Amino acid sequence: EIFELKAELNSDKKEKKKEAVKKVIASMTVGKDVSALFPDVVNCMQTDNLELKKLVYLYLMNYAKSQPDMAIMAVNTFVKDCEDPNPLIRALAVRTMGCIRVDKITEYLCEPLRKCLKDEDPYVRKTAAVCVAKLHDINAQLVEDQGFLDTLKDLISDSNPMVVANAVAALSEIAESHPSSNLLDLNPQSINKLLTALNECTEWGQIFILDCLANYMPKDDREAQSICERVTPRLSHANSAVVLSAVKVLMKFMEMLSKDLDYYGTLLKKLAPPLVTLLSAEPELQYVALRNINLIVQKRPEILKHEMKVFFVKYNDPIYVKLEKLDIMIRLASQANIAQVLAELKEYATEVDVDFVRKAVRAIGRCAIKVEQSAERCVSTLLDLIQTKVNYVVQEAIVVIKDIFRKYPNKYESVIATLCENLDSLDEPEARAAMIWIVGEYAERIDNADELLESFLEGFHDESTQVQLQLLTAIVKLFLKKPTETQELVQQVLSLATQDSDNPDLRDRGYIYWRLLSTDPVAAKEVVLAEKPLISEETDLIEPTLLDELICYIGTLASVYHKPPSAFVEGSRGVVHKSLPPRTGSSESAESPDTAPSGVQAAEQPAVIPTQGDLLGDLLNLDLGPPVSGPPVATSSVQMGAVDLLGGGLDSLMGGGGGSFAPAPSTAMPANLGAPLGSGLGDLFDLTGGVGTLSGSYVAPKTVWLPAMKAKGLEISGTFSRQVGSISMDLVLTNKALQVMSDFAIQFNRNSFGLAPAAPLQVHAPLAPNQSVEISLPLNTVGSVMKMDPLNNLQVAVKNNIDVFYFSTLYPLHILFVEDGKMERQMFLATWKDIPNENEAQFQIKDCSLNADAVSSKLQGSNIFTIAKRNVEGQDMLYQSLKLTNGIWVLAELRIQPSNPSFTLSLKCRAPEVSQYVYQAYETILKN
Repeated sequence: EIFELKAELNSDKKEKKKEAVKKVIASMTVGKDVSALFPDVVNCMQTDNLELKKLVYLYLMNYAKSQPDMAIMAVNTFVKDCEDPNPLIRALAVRTMGCIRVDKITEYLCEPLRKCLKDEDPYVRKTAAVCVAKLHDINAQLVEDQGFLDTLKDLISDSNPMVVANAVAALSEIAESHPSSNLLDLNPQSINKLLTALNECTEWGQIFILDCLANYMPKDDREAQSICERVTPRLSHANSAVVLSAVKVLMKFMEMLSKDLDYYGTLLKKLAPPLVTLLSAEPELQYVALRNINLIVQKRPEILKHEMKVFFVKYNDPIYVKLEKLDIMIRLASQANIAQVLAELKEYATEVDVDFVRKAVRAIGRCAIKVEQSAERCVSTLLDLIQTKVNYVVQEAIVVIKDIFRKYPNKYESVIATLCENLDSLDEPEARAAMIWIVGEYAERIDNADELLESFLEGFHDESTQVQLQLLTAIVKLFLKKPTETQELVQQVLSLATQDSDNPDLRDRGYIYWRLLSTDPVAAKEVVLAEKPLISEETDLIEPTLLDELICYIGTLASVYHKPPSAFVEGSRGVVHKSLPPRTGSSESAESPDTAPSGVQAAEQPAVIPTQGDLLGDLLNLDLGPPVSGPPVATSSVQMGAVDLLGGGLDSLMGGGGGSFAPAPSTAMPANLGAPLGSGLGDLFDLTGGVGTLSGSYVAPKTVWLPAMKAKGLEISGTFSRQVGSISMDLVLTNKALQVMSDFAIQFNRNSFGLAPAAPLQVHAPLAPNQSVEISLPLNTVGSVMKMDPLNNLQVAVKNNIDVFYFSTLYPLHILFVEDGKMERQMFLATWKDIPNENEAQFQIKDCSLNADAVSSKLQGSNIFTIAKRNVEGQDMLYQSLKLTNGIWVLAELRIQPSNPSFTLSLKCRAPEVSQYVYQAYETILKN
């Protein structure tokens, strides 16, 4: 077959040639490999028949990549065709050149392209403009060196609107891949040219120009208004993409118009009809329009406030359109139209589509929360729906009624009885959790509240986490309201949550309640039964800064996903964060939009930015100075031991010993904390210490401390960590022997800082061959002290049923840096002067590329606190303090030069032998 084609291609008759090329293209289209005919097809290029030429060029685009050496043969023809008298052929040659992505050929194309960019025929110029963007994609450097970008910028002032549009499109495309280059350097003159071209170019051209306008920042409201006036006619365009692009420009520039302008009102009126028209298109377009309208309504609800009717659902709308319309109906609901909306929603709740009905029921609740006057009607509507006894309707209704109770307390509680009747039919976690919340919150009004909650407790472990957490809180509330009747119940739920659950959230909540009830029932009441803040109207609004960014992306995929492009575009190409222009009338002058980005206070930044470590401080509303201990907690109640965690403390609550709690089981502590309950909890919550650091200090990866060879098959690897004030040794024991290992114990030799195990080494089950177990061994610093060499050396003995084994390891000093190591400034200055100069040690920290703020926050995570930061002759000086567990203070000055990766660390300390190890800690923390 190939052979026949070859003969036909070389025939003398034009008609035969044309037929042969058609056959080749046909084979190529269905995927046959006809690359062997490359030279023969290329020979057919020398023709003045436009149809044949197009076919040959098509073939060339397809095979140039696989046959780059052959493709060079075609270059001469291109160069000739670019000077052909027929503009169609000139344009065809340029277009094909741009599609041949072969590096070798690109340099030959520069001359022909340069001529075509200056061609007298606009059709050729507009094709050449797009070719520049294609060429830039293949070889950006070449395009810049040849000066094509400047030629493109000149084309923006071309007399032909199509050329202008293509030049804008090409520049936008190039600018996206090079966000930093200021290619589209727009000024009022060029904007004027774009607006003139806007009226005359094709719809795609209009979209390119409008998108380009949207990136322009007018210098004042006058200019913004004149652009809006010239863009408004585009709103009546037949193509929905043009309409949305125009809406985007108007939404963006409206930010700059003041609301008292007459024009602002006119513009609002003009924006509604085109948006409404979009909703008469086919469903897929409707969906895109609705997603965009959703954003517009959140930004400026006044545009569509009178258009509620168009968002009413039609019976034949696809489900995705129905759900979007429902969302917008609620956003537009107001006192004026609520009656209409409720009538509609009630209708929807009887539809057949389950998803839609659920959303409609939820919508009724959201209306109640949004429009206070309608709450009464909404609640009665919901009650009517509950009476239908349709399972999923009842469940959704209960979920929204919970929110209505949160918004209007003490108003609609009369409906609780009706809700309780439907308890048995609830099978979805969200509905069960909502019902449990209602029972717990209004326990004093429900006579059989304890029975209701008990019925949920029977299958506690099969419930989802959401339900378990609600149940725990509800039973504690019930206990605080009716202590005498519900003691067993609360005991039962606390032990279920703390002992039998492996969910850390549930366990922690259980322990906190347990502690609260056992140490201070009055406080428990204040915490658990506190006044709850009312919930706000719209909980699902998009966060304002994101909304402003999405408004800049109206009509693109971002506006359909409701996510910024950076969230779904792979790689960083073309992801520039956009934002709306600053509002007029705000403090920034319209002339300089860059003076202060919105949202950033120009106020003096504090010397040290409090980092995550200080969050707890902020939460407890503590000052960022030296930590303030909380109210004095009697130590005995913290380290009360495992036996009586819930004893006695509840008498005050139950009116003088009305039945005492059964003692808490001694295994109440989760096994992996490996500590007796009292100390574990004391350390966990650090009640007596200062402010704990939430982030925890740096923990080195585990290393092998005792190889199996040396310990008859027992391999020990580990590391040290410090979290919220407690030090632990995190071990992994691996049995590489052939026999079972058991009866583990551990002991430390005396060491420089008195480190000692705070609890026995608990390996709960015998360790079978090839098994590993992870253990966190809590440590304290009250053991015997003996100065070691090196200072941080720790000698350890581990015993099991086989033998006793010894090893030594070095612990990083930063596990001994305590949470209250932040000195007062005055104190710091005085101490620095007071410590003799010979105690000062200097070190270099090399190859660290962090800036001062990053350094400060990183060190703060490990309890090295920055007290002040100064900038001296371009270098940052951080003054820091830390305190060791044995009370030794170390003061530091860290010098950071912006361009130099080596930092200078000066340490002053009354015990200078510590300095070397503190420096090692700095190294470790900063480089990991």
